[in-house]
Amino acid sequence: MAPPPPANKPHACMSAMVIISTMATMDVYLVEQSLGPQKIGVCITVLVGDLCFLIALRYVAVWVGAEVKTPRRGYAMVLWFLYVFVLEVKLYFIYQNYKSEKRAPDPLARKTLTLLLSVGVPSLFVILAAADRMEHVRIFRKKESLRNRIFWVVVDLLDVLDIQANLWEPLKKGLPLWVEGATFFYCYALLLVLPCVSLSEIGTQGGTRKTAVYPLLSLAVVNVATLFIRGGVLLWYQDPRVSTAFLGKNALAVAVKTCAVLQHRRELSDAGRGSDRNAPSLNDTPPPRPAITPPLARTRAPNTPNR
Repeated sequence: MAPPPPANKPHACMSAMVIISTMATMDVYLVEQSLGPQKIGVCITVLVGDLCFLIALRYVAVWVGAEVKTPRRGYAMVLWFLYVFVLEVKLYFIYQNYKSEKRAPDPLARKTLTLLLSVGVPSLFVILAAADRMEHVRIFRKKESLRNRIFWVVVDLLDVLDIQANLWEPLKKGLPLWVEGATFFYCYALLLVLPCVSLSEIGTQGGTRKTAVYPLLSLAVVNVATLFIRGGVLLWYQDPRVSTAFLGKNALAVAVKTCAVLQHRRELSDAGRGSDRNAPSLNDTPPPRPAITPPLARTRAPNTPNR
């Protein structure tokens, strides 16, 4: 059996702390929402689930270290996928319990849940991205570029979590069931896929690929889509809890990233024109070469016979 992929001990400890603390918080919420003798059964269920999660993570680490050429990047992507998968499953049950509970809602507990998710989920991404590439980058300019990419991913994660938090925080007027379900699972898919795409690009030569996929995905499925989601909820359902700050962020991000894409395409077209201009044409005839005259050969006198 191959050994697990090598990891930096501080980053491994921090990622373990973030995972354990967020999972423990979800377990506390699930147990607290149970009533009477159900708490014991729910407590046993969540403990068994956490144990299975840790066992699966251990075997996945061994498999990634044996199969992938860059084990640290592959381990980070699989760790993120498993973490968000289990976390969102627990969060879905918490959200359903909040919808069905008959007692008076506790706004502080729901706000605290949103705060913990907004701190824990982006923190794990920053730790995984820093453990993968930050320690290998020595040039200051490349390190700042890498920090900027990580920062934009964190902003997108907070944007998605803000939309998802509108489902369990108290509302004056509830949304239709199909709108809530579509919104929750859309955010679920974004949290699963987008950070994995960003980790893959950051791990590829320090994030210097010419054809980056994440900025285009962020523009389409995060900024444009959430702009329409927030605008639709604000106009059709008059929900006063729609974050107008993130609505402005989406509009600015769409404008900035669209200008960046157009500028990138113009630079590519200018580079193509320059290469075509410098390339020799088929109709151009090369200039005639100057005639090279050979040097005069020395004349040798014929041998005369001796008389």
